[in-house]
Amino acid sequence: RTQKRNGTMAAKREDTAAAPSRPATLPEGRPSRLFPALKLLAASAVILQAVSTYHGATASETAAQDVPSGASSGTAADLETAAAQQRRRRLQSTGDGSPSYMPPLFDELKERRKLMEETPPEEVKYWFEYTGPLQKYYYRYSKSRGKADYFEGRDDSGVVSARFVEEAGSGPEYHDFFNEEYPDAEAADHTRLLDNCLAMGSPKRPSNAKGSFWYDWFGASKTGSATMDRCRVLITLNMVGAGRGSTILWETRPPPINAAGPKFWISEQETAATHLERNLEEIDAMCATGQIAARVQVLVCEPIPGVWTDWMDSKLVNCGGTPPPLAEKRDEAEEGHGKKAEHPYDGGVEVEERPSPVQVVVVASADTADTCHDLKSGFMEKRMQDLILAPPYISGDDKKSLKGGAFDPSEKTTHPDLVSSDDHDVYIAMKWSSLITLRNVASFVQASADLAVAAASPNNQDAAKGEKNADGVTVALSNEPSSPFLIPSFVRVSYVSEENNKVAKWRMHGDFFHPAAWEICKDSFDMTWIPDSLSGNGGVTPICYGEGATSVSRKLENGEECGQWWIYMAEEQMPTTPEVYANEVTAPLVQGGSNYFWIFTERQRQEVLKQKVCENANKGDEEKLKKCAESPQAVMPLGDLQSFQINFTPNTALGRKHNTGRRPGYSREKERERDRELVRERKQLKGQEDIEKALFDYTVYPSALFHKDATIKAARARDAVLTKESDRDKDKIGPQTVKSSYFDVTITKPREATSGWCQHISRKGLCSLYAPYFRESNDKRCMEACGLSKNWSKIVKQPEK
Repeated sequence: RTQKRNGTMAAKREDTAAAPSRPATLPEGRPSRLFPALKLLAASAVILQAVSTYHGATASETAAQDVPSGASSGTAADLETAAAQQRRRRLQSTGDGSPSYMPPLFDELKERRKLMEETPPEEVKYWFEYTGPLQKYYYRYSKSRGKADYFEGRDDSGVVSARFVEEAGSGPEYHDFFNEEYPDAEAADHTRLLDNCLAMGSPKRPSNAKGSFWYDWFGASKTGSATMDRCRVLITLNMVGAGRGSTILWETRPPPINAAGPKFWISEQETAATHLERNLEEIDAMCATGQIAARVQVLVCEPIPGVWTDWMDSKLVNCGGTPPPLAEKRDEAEEGHGKKAEHPYDGGVEVEERPSPVQVVVVASADTADTCHDLKSGFMEKRMQDLILAPPYISGDDKKSLKGGAFDPSEKTTHPDLVSSDDHDVYIAMKWSSLITLRNVASFVQASADLAVAAASPNNQDAAKGEKNADGVTVALSNEPSSPFLIPSFVRVSYVSEENNKVAKWRMHGDFFHPAAWEICKDSFDMTWIPDSLSGNGGVTPICYGEGATSVSRKLENGEECGQWWIYMAEEQMPTTPEVYANEVTAPLVQGGSNYFWIFTERQRQEVLKQKVCENANKGDEEKLKKCAESPQAVMPLGDLQSFQINFTPNTALGRKHNTGRRPGYSREKERERDRELVRERKQLKGQEDIEKALFDYTVYPSALFHKDATIKAARARDAVLTKESDRDKDKIGPQTVKSSYFDVTITKPREATSGWCQHISRKGLCSLYAPYFRESNDKRCMEACGLSKNWSKIVKQPEK
């Protein structure tokens, strides 16, 4: 017996493993009659191949660790196809006790090993480690030839982007996990997102009775509950600066609806409408899972035309929006009047008394409109913070009553007509240029639950002692006021823009297919190990202590500790102008976090609100301000790092110079200038001023390098503690006792198949998505890649000859 994840709300999607559609081409005359016949023959061949593949796969037997597959190809591009075939058969648990979502990964490992074993050594290439089909990046449309130009490559970064992930839903693994059928025994695995959300969300549950807007949007509860049983997510969209060229977005027309045929290629920089549309599609995909109830609050500086509001509502059908009215396009030849294609909302729509999941909020008055449009003012960033936090001091409440802290942080005093005044479980604040995905939400609530169980651990309530004071990286969280308040945070990443004037240089390195951060660098963060920071199924449920500790303890060797590695942001993120000035006016709520994409649970919102109210009520009183709680600190889990990297969808950020004194690594600015002077004195870059500027004046921090630097920092910190002073070789550079099994190698050939497989799992966010398996099963192969191994891999010293 199985359960269906999406109920009646979401329709089946086409196979996400299919090849991406190509941009539209201009007609070149009437097609030949031979073409349909060839298509029929090709379709027949595909059907026959699918039937034979199916029978071959179902006849295979399951193995203890590597579940076999019907795929037999030995090329890297076929690995994705094998995984896609197995996903369609994922309805029963495997015979070896592993969950039903694991066979595609086991098949991929088999194919990786087969590729390495069957390829002659002289033909083995370093890129064999990276698998999947070739992807195409379309960067220019040629009107004369009627088609777009493109590069081919693989985006192996693991970051979900609008450029390379064509379908909404965070990629095939996340889409299938939340939308396909699964065995009853795995129900807790698949509802982990919902359980975490409810555990840290608002305890106030709204009625889902007939007549309520929740019922109008999502129908009756599938569990029969009289209250709302979905995770209520509020997404606040900052739309300032959105436009088409120099024209404000709302003065243009929305993208066409119900258009026939493929879409014409549109540059990433042409209009903000494509980025807004993709975000709405991703939000709709969240609601289609049956676990999330999303509402969107769009912040604008001036009133916008109703046609845009209707268009946004029509993109959120699974969230309660109304499908767009059908309007056939009129062919100019048939009409003979030269009329353009009609938009279904051109004639307006009949006003109906129906709640919409979209609310447009004009946050400025006539006097403040110019300030609102100024991207350096920080005006919209401040409005986002106020709407989500809903502090009592912005609504005119008497400040005297706040000085004693006598207020209820769960009670919002902002205007009741604002949807942000309602109770929600998760709050997302983002700019239109950032991409929100289901993966971000799932990973955030999982990381928040991990931190919550660490703070509640009985092992951490006493003051840290012994090694916890000596190694410099272990931080024991507790419920004490002195304990740091950590909130998972995000970093934006950008691909290279086709409009960048240095495109030719970038193309030589293939970096079109790899995203990079520009607001942080190697010096922006430290590493920390947080004991007991692992949560299991059922909400905030410890698996390192208490009743759930047995499953994890079996995996740990003597002396190992249960927990995971975290990236601890030691500097503020430093964007380029104009956003760097906006940050100075309105600082991010989380130290080291982003002002342009951040998420809070209701529990976190209340804690941040208490701190802000304390600071506001005691302005000017230094003694009382010291008693206020510290500002929250930004962290990211090492094993799920790519889930906290947000695609900056216009992809124009790289190659821009930071303002002097306002660039990443500012805490080591003097050391950087000293290094630059040393390079000049040694004349290492004599006559190569362009290279010198690229190294010292611009920040391009690739996602893969970020992951590598974080891993090496953590491994070196443990190596420094575990290496005895008597055994230390001062002349040796590099690790001496423990190392990273993946990064501490000389790369001339690809790494061993299992190591590359585990890194691929980590980059795709599967350490978090498939957490029940990677955290609690006996399979220890990916402990390092998932950030769960404190002491990394021991170095086996060779005996001296």
